[in-house]
Amino acid sequence: MREVVIVEAVRSPIGRRKGGLAGMPAADLLAAVQKACIERSGIDPAKVGQVIGGCVSQVSEQSFNIARLAWLTAGLPLEVAGSTVDSQCGSSQQAVSLAAALIGSGIEDIVLACGVETMTRVPLGTNMKPSFPITAQYMQHYMPTSQFQGAEMIVKEYGITREDTDRFGLRSQERAQAAWAAGHFDREVAPITAPVLDEAGKPTGETRVISKDEGLRQTSLEKLAELKAVEQGGVHTAGTSSQVSDGAAALLLASPEKAKELGLKPRARILATTLVGVDPVTMLKGPIPASRKVLEQTGLTIDQIDVFEVNEAFACVVIAWEKELRPNPERVNPNGGAIAIGHPTGCTGSRLITTALHELERTGGRRALIAMCCGGGLGTATIIERC
Repeated sequence: MREVVIVEAVRSPIGRRKGGLAGMPAADLLAAVQKACIERSGIDPAKVGQVIGGCVSQVSEQSFNIARLAWLTAGLPLEVAGSTVDSQCGSSQQAVSLAAALIGSGIEDIVLACGVETMTRVPLGTNMKPSFPITAQYMQHYMPTSQFQGAEMIVKEYGITREDTDRFGLRSQERAQAAWAAGHFDREVAPITAPVLDEAGKPTGETRVISKDEGLRQTSLEKLAELKAVEQGGVHTAGTSSQVSDGAAALLLASPEKAKELGLKPRARILATTLVGVDPVTMLKGPIPASRKVLEQTGLTIDQIDVFEVNEAFACVVIAWEKELRPNPERVNPNGGAIAIGHPTGCTGSRLITTALHELERTGGRRALIAMCCGGGLGTATIIERC
């Protein structure tokens, strides 16, 4: 397999539900980020071999192969093909994996990997209506559960308390606020010019520039303790669960040879990447075996990783992962995570890799591990190494 390098990585700000990005259809939002990634890299877009994008709810405005549709919406070369994948919450991390595989195998030299989800406009689960996909035959093997139910099963398995999750939720908010105040996200975020909506959700004809994540909020342990748990008898609340969000992200991948030929600067190499299956009932433990697999593939130990980005779908996901992997907690989500920043499902995998790359560059770190849990019992993980 050929080596694969990342030459550019960019994301939109993450909009809160019915927030600043609510007026943007998915094609327009992803188009803006794809174009920003191409422009920042300086590449001739016709040199891109393929576009691989992730999206979870591929229906309505997010249907019709949204990765390809966005590319055409951006006015980029029609000869560049595109495909859209669904690995649930890990969709755009899997898009990066598939892009890396295309380059590593020699099929392509340059691939744009990306992801998008506009959860305000296309709510999670919209593509499961009017017919629910789980059948009686499936239920002979597995009990259908919600992600909240899976999260509470993990809480019981690992002895996680309400105080544990509240402290984690506060940590996420405090770290994200400190990161924005210090300018840690400035380089990775492409400001988005978005339509302004009125109170009825209709465009006013005006626009505004959205340049900062909108999910951040001031809180405290006392305020978090007052929130009602989503599941009766459970521990997770709106303050310790990922937010419904809108966002997009994109990374430009290349072979080192093609990057050199085109004058592109390699910023990180992809050392390992994987997608694993886990119990679809608890469904959220995927980051644990996925992380172990990529560490084994590379021969690295947990102490040789400088930055971890583990998606905060729920506080317990990262807490359980920390209990199993035993990393330095100061290296885990150092700039906060989805509890504070938001989790536009089809975007988050590529967003996490983008953030990890920029954090390595900011701190001078060498390696980052990125992992996610995914609905239906999947886990994704990637290890990158700064060039």
